[in-house]
Amino acid sequence: MSESRKARAVGLNHIALEVGDIDEALAFYRRLFDFELRGRSGTSAFIDLGDQFLALQKGWTGGADNGRHFGLVVDDKDAVRQALSDAGIQPLPGRFLDFLDPWGNRIEIVGYDNIQFTKAPAVLRGMGLEHLSKTEKAIKELADKGMVASGSRDT
Repeated sequence: MSESRKARAVGLNHIALEVGDIDEALAFYRRLFDFELRGRSGTSAFIDLGDQFLALQKGWTGGADNGRHFGLVVDDKDAVRQALSDAGIQPLPGRFLDFLDPWGNRIEIVGYDNIQFTKAPAVLRGMGLEHLSKTEKAIKELADKGMVASGSRDT
């Protein structure tokens, strides 16, 4: 009997968040982030993240996320911290920069420079973010997995 091949998970194409109202959700997220829309309908909107996207779907039924969350990678974590403050949004307690949107979606803000996650140079260029680089620790983590040339300053 032959063993069936399993597909390998290679990344995320998108994350879908339920919100109460698409216009309100777009207004909320525009207070915090600079982004382009990939598309939109009456019941959904798609925030472009280069080769990925964040889908906002109308259909929220209530209840805030507690431990369930996703990490949104940004080019400037301090700018998000300031935008949250300017919008009167209190980050959640803990060592990470987490917050809840008005529909209870928990979002953790993660700086691009300090994690293994990386975008291909062509994607960064297309997003106007070719200036981004990684910390030595993140480069080592990537290099240890054979994902960046050892000693490289960025990906």
